[in-house]
Amino acid sequence: MKAPLHLLLLAEVCLASLVPEEETHPQYWRDQAQQTLQNALKLQRLNTNVAKNVVLFLGDGMGVSTITAARILKGQLQNKMGEEFLLEMDKFPYVALSKTYNTNAQVPDSAGTATAYLCGVKANEGTVGVSAAVTRAQCNTTAGNEVTSILKWAKEAGKSVGIVTTTRVNHATPSAAYAHSANRDWYSDSEMPPEAIQQGCKDLAQQLVENIPDMEVILGGGRKYMFPKNTSDVEYPSEDKHQGTRLDGQNLVDVWRAKKPKDKHARYVWNRTELLALDPKDVDFLLGLFEPMDMMYELDRDAETDPSLTEMVQVALKILQRNPRGFFLLVEGGRIDHGHHEGKAKQALYEAVEMDRAIGKAGSLTSLDDTLTVVTADHSHVFTFGGYTPRGNPIFGLAPMHSDVDKMPFTAILYGNGPGYKVVSGERENVSAVDYAHANYQAQSAVPLRQETHGGEDVAIFAKGPMAHLLHGVREQNYIPHAMAYAACIGQNTGHCRSGAHHSTAGLLPCLSTLAPLLLLQLWF
Repeated sequence: MKAPLHLLLLAEVCLASLVPEEETHPQYWRDQAQQTLQNALKLQRLNTNVAKNVVLFLGDGMGVSTITAARILKGQLQNKMGEEFLLEMDKFPYVALSKTYNTNAQVPDSAGTATAYLCGVKANEGTVGVSAAVTRAQCNTTAGNEVTSILKWAKEAGKSVGIVTTTRVNHATPSAAYAHSANRDWYSDSEMPPEAIQQGCKDLAQQLVENIPDMEVILGGGRKYMFPKNTSDVEYPSEDKHQGTRLDGQNLVDVWRAKKPKDKHARYVWNRTELLALDPKDVDFLLGLFEPMDMMYELDRDAETDPSLTEMVQVALKILQRNPRGFFLLVEGGRIDHGHHEGKAKQALYEAVEMDRAIGKAGSLTSLDDTLTVVTADHSHVFTFGGYTPRGNPIFGLAPMHSDVDKMPFTAILYGNGPGYKVVSGERENVSAVDYAHANYQAQSAVPLRQETHGGEDVAIFAKGPMAHLLHGVREQNYIPHAMAYAACIGQNTGHCRSGAHHSTAGLLPCLSTLAPLLLLQLWF
């Protein structure tokens, strides 16, 4: 039985009124500002090292309102009020804004945006790894309009590369790293029209194992697209919806293995136990597919069978770091987007918090001296929270006021549109009669839609490490990979590396150690 509404509101307001005593003193805020000022002044000493490594974290659908709400949630999970808390990404010294529109869409999708921030070229919605000359779902517009990604540029420079995602490994975001497709939905050949296959287009799973066959790490979901139709899934053998989908009869896991050099160790794993049992020193190539489709939400994850995003990132980094030339790693917190589409804010925000944990883990395993880390989003959502909530209000709690019209309460979190629009007996649903803190509660929306939509506003870019200062101001989204490539001396901008204007302190040490005896001799004589 739920407590009366007035008691719930009283409890939330009482909790929120507990302002820390030190915050009532002006000197607290002055000291905080002065420390921030000193940190800002230190940024005058730019890190112009070569980025031996680059890690790109992509929060799918992680708009600024999602970041703010995730910050409060992560703080409250640590028994703090939340607003004053710092996410790992909040600690990055450089922040920019990214304009997310697609060439043919004011409010974008994840495929066209992925092509922008991975391939450096804006594209039409629904297409991956191709220019805007390609029309969605028209295979015959693809040839000659393919564009390559920064993962390909890194590979050509001798670096190791990897993809880690909580979605299918052939979903929109990861597929732009290796595929060229007129349709983001062509997961396997069973999703393709016959004419597209006849015209020579290949499905995304096929391109995953063919286009960058020497990709060192691939971790995420999407098992069903790798196996022949009606093949039972290893984890859910009795569930038809999880069976293989391929019409060409191929086992792409076997194809993936066959493409690896005989003197290299290629490992395929499908559960957390197998993943964590690996010795990274004995793995040259790793394919991990932990669910038939997308991975489970973090709140629903079975810790016995499915690794967390943080665990996958840790394993990936330990394998990629073996390459003395460095690496490029793409990490996607992909189910932030799915939680929002379903109107399930709690699922979305817990996904964002888990991605922030993964950012922290990556930071502990890499160095600011040689690793550029970038955190951004492909687009936002029509997600908001407000209602004059007091300090420390539970992020999934009620606003301390009622509607002016129906006199009923509302949660702080709301959506502009989506499945949370509900009318009961001709009126807006009374949220005090439901468990609005449940993991799958669908927050109320203004417009009824089967799925909530993306938002069109700019998203944030956070950066730290070598040449992170290149990511500043308001930028087109396709600028991001060009800046990362410049920092890493890969792709088309490498002249500055040869000229020595852009250098790594670590690279100078061997030269100095060689010249030192000669300089001493000159001084002696």
